[in-house]
Amino acid sequence: MLLKRRQTRRTGVEPMMRRCGRALSLVIVMFSLLSVVACAGPRGDGGRFVYAKMIMGVEARIILYARDGEAARAAARAGFDRMERLEAVMSDYRPASELMRAGRAEPGEPVSISDDLFRVLARARAISQASDGAFDVTVGPLVRLWREARAEGRLPEPQAIEQARARVGWRAMTLDPQHRTLTLAGAGMQLDLGGIGKGFAADEALAALRRRGIDRCLIDLGGDLALGEGPPGRVGWRIAVRGGFAEEEPRLIELARAGVATSGDSRQFIELDGEHYSHIIDPRTGRGLTDRLAVTVIAPDAATADALASAISVLGEEDGLDLLDRFPCASGLIERWTPSGIEYRRTADFPAPAGSKIR
Repeated sequence: MLLKRRQTRRTGVEPMMRRCGRALSLVIVMFSLLSVVACAGPRGDGGRFVYAKMIMGVEARIILYARDGEAARAAARAGFDRMERLEAVMSDYRPASELMRAGRAEPGEPVSISDDLFRVLARARAISQASDGAFDVTVGPLVRLWREARAEGRLPEPQAIEQARARVGWRAMTLDPQHRTLTLAGAGMQLDLGGIGKGFAADEALAALRRRGIDRCLIDLGGDLALGEGPPGRVGWRIAVRGGFAEEEPRLIELARAGVATSGDSRQFIELDGEHYSHIIDPRTGRGLTDRLAVTVIAPDAATADALASAISVLGEEDGLDLLDRFPCASGLIERWTPSGIEYRRTADFPAPAGSKIR
């Protein structure tokens, strides 16, 4: 019954979805980890070129079709350069990054920031507001606390969690579009773009390729995908997807002009005192998630998909699907691990895997 209700809701926004320009030809979906399947184009449609480089601590891949190697290399170089410049802006590992410098300002002091940082923070704040803080770009104090705890194989002390949580709150971050400034109201606040930064960088790399006349291209930044037009002769890019909690054969979807992101704990987690703690932190409680969820979102751009997948991981199935209803151009699939098997929930426009337990 719930699925039928959501189908009715989604059907009402189909014209808007078509206006968003999302070209889908979905075959079967059941995934948490994303990869790209090689697709050779027909003769005469240009060559296929693949490039890879380590950026933001993950492998960045660019796959594109171009008339010749020189054009392909120039476009790929522009894409990688764009992602590397954004890493210098958004990194929370580099003390000299713009993000870290801005966070060291005195409480209540407006700080002039670049257009890049302003735009990604504005997008993050919008998702924070829509999710009522389930996604929160000011979660930095908690992320660092849990990062240290995982490295040492222990749980953070409850008092330390509460102290860090007191320095978290997206409403304490103000952005002034007229003067392009950032103001953090509280002392000791720290920004963290881990839930949106890679998606934003992938989108910007895709835009850099398009400015060079490369439309048939794909950016894969650590599993966050920004997709342009599909390969020659195809509706979209053929993407192999794998289940998050079990060894399964890849399933395939075809997708173009969209962003795809998956959030989950299939690889990043810690088990302490018999409990499974995800690397994903609930900003509202200050604790690592213990629900075993994997969330995949398809959206018009990778930054939105990235942030929504993170928010839904925190919200869970019911509230997560309600959040997606507010984004008519996005669709999602939620996997939950249970001792008896994997359960699935999805929006009505996200196709179900055969034999799943979708309600």
